[in-house]
Amino acid sequence: MKNRIRVLRAERRWSQAELGDRVGVSRQAINAVETSKHDPSLSLAFKIAEAFDARIEDVFDPHGDPD
Repeated sequence: MKNRIRVLRAERRWSQAELGDRVGVSRQAINAVETSKHDPSLSLAFKIAEAFDARIEDVFDPHGDPD
């Protein structure tokens, strides 16, 4: 699933570890989602969107191919 996590993190100058801390998962989990190696659970997807103060559809595109 295509996502904008890397862009949104860069805009805020957050590391993967910092985003992971904010949503309660490891840096490795954020990396796997960010690089489209793993689709997040619905719960995690909402937590990530909330961390960015964004709508879930502004972070994730279920119809887009991964970069």
